[in-house]
Amino acid sequence: MSTETVEYRRILLEGAQVQVVREGDELVAGDGRRVRCADAVHLPPVQPTKILAVHLNHISRAREFQAKMPPAPYWFSKPTSALNAHEGAVVRPLGCKWLNYEGEVAIVIGRTTRNVAPADAGQYIAGYTVANDYGLHDFRDTDAGSMLRVKGSDTLAPLGPGLVTGWDFHDKHMQTRVNGKVVQDGSTAEMTWDMHYLVADVARTITLYPGDVILSGTPANSRTVFPGDVVEVEVEGLGTLRNHIVDGPTAIREDVGAQPTESEEVLSTALGGDWEFRGIRAPRRD
Repeated sequence: MSTETVEYRRILLEGAQVQVVREGDELVAGDGRRVRCADAVHLPPVQPTKILAVHLNHISRAREFQAKMPPAPYWFSKPTSALNAHEGAVVRPLGCKWLNYEGEVAIVIGRTTRNVAPADAGQYIAGYTVANDYGLHDFRDTDAGSMLRVKGSDTLAPLGPGLVTGWDFHDKHMQTRVNGKVVQDGSTAEMTWDMHYLVADVARTITLYPGDVILSGTPANSRTVFPGDVVEVEVEGLGTLRNHIVDGPTAIREDVGAQPTESEEVLSTALGGDWEFRGIRAPRRD
């Protein structure tokens, strides 16, 4: 909506949830209080009623999976209980192995949106933030249709560090790093459907409310991460979202529901979709 580039963050400041504006290396509250960015306890920059995500959008991702782009976007959702923040811990439940990062750009809705044309959709966007659309592929066999636990388990939707207004999404560099090593290197230029198209597509049948989030897809090379890893997603003009991976405190219950699996579908997806080499795997690290 705004044409001015401003970065808003939400943090805990003296026990209260406060919206602040970034000024260089400092965050400034409305009453003038200041805190260094590096010292702040971050919260998700927005409070959505829903988080919607497109399955496949980047050309490099489609090529990696030897797939053709579908004729139109197809979607899944993440519950808001999956929300996480900059510097937050991403939890891999005990008994699970195949947790993958997916660096993305998140669209944040600015006003109620329903049945808008792509050419008008930009007027309904508040701004953008960085996302990491983690996937717990241990449940891919049982939740392939809904992706509910794969993408919606607790802590698997970190956003941040801030909401940036007035950002031009065209031709922006995207990079994901694990422990400082570059693992994803892409651009918004390789997106099949741009941000405005995605908003308009969803809003044909689903009303979007202020704060709602749309995840716009990831480039190639989503891979598995492990407890102790530090994962950073940097998007040109939006900043760097940083999280670390930890083991959960409790194991997946065995007295109810489907259990984690390690089928070819799970392994091929977690380890890179190497369909031509099914059954030939690199050494695993648990």
